[in-house]
Amino acid sequence: MSVQWQKSSFSGAGGENCVELADVESHILLREGESPATELVGSPVGLLGLIREIKSAARHEPE
Repeated sequence: MSVQWQKSSFSGAGGENCVELADVESHILLREGESPATELVGSPVGLLGLIREIKSAARHEPE
């Protein structure tokens, strides 16, 4: 099976320090550009929860 990865629009032009996503059947795959062999597998609902948690933590982080 061929997986089509999509690089985050927040990634730099050089390709380092990027996050990539792929939609495979009913799962979402995530990987870091520097370590593409390591993939996280989750559900779309789980990914949404992760994104909400990260945004919430960023808003409450002291400056």
